[in-house]
Amino acid sequence: MNFQQLKIIRESARCNYNLTEVSNILFTSQSGVSRHIRELEDELGVEIFIRRGKRLLGLTEPGKELLAVAERILNEAQNIRRLADVFSKEDAGVLTIATTHTQARYSLPKVIKAFRAIYPGVRLELQQGSPQEVLAMLLGGQADIGIASERLINDPAVAAFPYYRWHHSVVVPNDHPLINQQPLTLQHLSEQPLITYRQGITGRSRIDEAFNRAGLNPDIVLSAQDSDVIKTYVELGLGVGIVADKAFEVERDSGLTLINAEHLFEANTVWLGLKRAQLQRNYVWRFIELCNPRLSVNEIKEKAFAQPQEEEVVIDYQI
Repeated sequence: MNFQQLKIIRESARCNYNLTEVSNILFTSQSGVSRHIRELEDELGVEIFIRRGKRLLGLTEPGKELLAVAERILNEAQNIRRLADVFSKEDAGVLTIATTHTQARYSLPKVIKAFRAIYPGVRLELQQGSPQEVLAMLLGGQADIGIASERLINDPAVAAFPYYRWHHSVVVPNDHPLINQQPLTLQHLSEQPLITYRQGITGRSRIDEAFNRAGLNPDIVLSAQDSDVIKTYVELGLGVGIVADKAFEVERDSGLTLINAEHLFEANTVWLGLKRAQLQRNYVWRFIELCNPRLSVNEIKEKAFAQPQEEEVVIDYQI
């Protein structure tokens, strides 16, 4: 048994048992991946994967147990490699944050400014992507911290902490008739061309769910990933925008009016994620604390190293 075999087991589960993807991630050949799997099964005397012909469909019961052990072993091996850096470079290094455009643009600047004042020797890297990509970067070791929506709390390999709650709001040009339409309803919005986020990001599912529950079919004429792009097309008069309330800035968006829509769409939560049971430099813990001052560094560490079933739910949010 070797580390490469354990990595193959872990990546197979992450890649939905697509061995082509596994081989690309581990920079090896697909035949090499298959050979490692056969050798490990021969060594252990059990089948690790459920198969249909040459295709892998999932893990057997022994395979599931092996995956849990492999995760622990690989995490501990990574901790050993990180050990020297953690204790020798406490106030210097690189902090890589994987997050969405909305968080990078609107919620993080003040936190990053405060962080830089405390740790001038730490360089920051912001990697932007969808919530799915944020999770993948965090689990794959390309990021120290992931910041995104509820997707982070659904993976047992991630310790997640609440950052803040937010709502969707409606944005329209300053002379738009919806400004005087009070109270605003989903019916009113369904009668307008709408511009909002694309599927899978910034709470788009909350928007779709609200219209579905009301039995309405909204006319979404344009969808985009970035709040700034949505507001640009609203200013051009192409439609009514639905954006995160935090993405509206009175001075910069002087050509638009913000309409409260808290009563129309469910609230969303942004989460801060760390890879569970992984050693971190002190400035990583401190960054989480700066994002949510109601969490202490000790509480963050305790949750990060706890098993999922041992956790207590943290419900405090930064306002």
